[in-house]
Amino acid sequence: MPRIIVLDNLSQDGLNLLEAAGNIDYEVHTGLKGQELRAMLNQFDGAICRSGVKITADVLDGNTRLRAIVRAGVGTDNIDKNTATRAGIVVMNTPGGNAISTAEHTIALMLAMSRNIAPAYASLLEGRWDRELFLGKQLAGKTLGIVGFGQIGQAVAVRARALEMKVLGYDPFLSAVRAKELGVETYDSAQAMFPLLDYLSVHTPLTDEARDLVNAESIRLFKPGVRLINCARGGIFNEAALVEGLNSGQIAGVTLDVFDQEPCTDSPLFGMPGVLCTPHLGASTEEAQTNVAVEAATLLIDYLTNGTIRQAVNMSPLDAKTIEGLREYLNVAWRLGLLLAQMDSSPPNRCELHYRGEVAKKDTRLLSAAFAAGLLKNAMEEDVNLVNAQWLLEERGIELVEQRTIDSGSFHSMISAEVSSSEKTCMASGTLFGNNLPRLVQKADCDLESYLDGTLVIFEHRDTPGVIGRVGNIFGKHRVNIGQMSVGRKTNEPGGEAIGVLALDSQPPVEAVAEILALDEVTKARVVNLPPAQEMPSWMSGTG
Repeated sequence: MPRIIVLDNLSQDGLNLLEAAGNIDYEVHTGLKGQELRAMLNQFDGAICRSGVKITADVLDGNTRLRAIVRAGVGTDNIDKNTATRAGIVVMNTPGGNAISTAEHTIALMLAMSRNIAPAYASLLEGRWDRELFLGKQLAGKTLGIVGFGQIGQAVAVRARALEMKVLGYDPFLSAVRAKELGVETYDSAQAMFPLLDYLSVHTPLTDEARDLVNAESIRLFKPGVRLINCARGGIFNEAALVEGLNSGQIAGVTLDVFDQEPCTDSPLFGMPGVLCTPHLGASTEEAQTNVAVEAATLLIDYLTNGTIRQAVNMSPLDAKTIEGLREYLNVAWRLGLLLAQMDSSPPNRCELHYRGEVAKKDTRLLSAAFAAGLLKNAMEEDVNLVNAQWLLEERGIELVEQRTIDSGSFHSMISAEVSSSEKTCMASGTLFGNNLPRLVQKADCDLESYLDGTLVIFEHRDTPGVIGRVGNIFGKHRVNIGQMSVGRKTNEPGGEAIGVLALDSQPPVEAVAEILALDEVTKARVVNLPPAQEMPSWMSGTG
């Protein structure tokens, strides 16, 4: 039975869902860190966290059990995603659960800052009626810039437009069609729109590009009197630069709900005129807390019970239906990777995958990940799967490219793979016979038909009379039975280059392979060991 650990306080609705699952065992352990957290994570298959716990590289180091981490919320900065990906751990978040609450908090802060609500109320508490001190700004007619158009950024844009604001935006993945639907004018960079803004709101993860997006240099790009809002992640605004900008008058107002270091109870910004701060309240509504807890529990239960992956931040989404529809082609791609890894010992620098026919219409990114998992399976200490395979290739400087052709060739669907090193290129093609029989149908430039399972001997030779018989005699002498044989040649003319593939019923002794290599007609011979026909890794079968 899969085990789940809850690492931060979670709404009771989420815990109730874990309890009701029936096939899940869960425990709540909050406040863990360091070695205690590392040891605990090694006892569970999945984890749910919020922002309180820090799942760092040293905490994940050596973990061989944990399969998924779900962040009940949007930001995943408290999780080392590179280390998680390398370990094959899926990291998911719940961006929809608190989007509306965070967007509303953004608008609330923007209005409160513009109308001086906090200091005006404070003056009343002090017995003063200082209307003339709190002259504000209306939002209608002002220009708001938004950086980051995920669900929260889009929700802020909709609400700002309802307040009759002009909205500009930057997000490298916001399509022109969606921007038009939102009524947003897009720019090629955040800095390009800074000089045009009355307000700036950021809704982006804390990436290397986003850190210190607003700094001493970029503040000078804004027109005087700009107002800045950050309900995303601490560190996007450089807090020291904000103090300087407020003192100079370049910045008229700052509202922060997040800080570089949290909890934050002491900051030079606190108490400055024009500043309004809250203690990370963006998602602190009853509705948001319930939504993210339920969503997090659902994501983790689905993944651990049927392999469904949704809202992952470190891999493509994969649900049970997708697995079912792709499983047999995933198997072909994986086996081609296993085969080509054993054909050449030279370090590869490039992999090229060609998808032809119906398979070209499927999610080839996942098929390419399956190929990479096969290619790396016996070369890595880590478990290699759909999550980390392509990342491990990239880490080693191995380029992976895809080509797709929907026109069918000799087969309804075919996957061809080329692995290139500085010395040579190895190529193989596979397809499905029937519904679930993976077959090797091309090796180098030779058409053939062979199993893609068990023990294979692949040998290159000159196509001359008697060579196949002599190879067969050698295996017979060593008591190795040949279960299936296929021969392909590069041309239809005899005497040229050819490739033979023998499916053996047992592992051949080294002496047998040496005798085959000693034949004048044979130039190369390799033994390739593939899993049995029905054996698949757990990530392919949908069990993890």
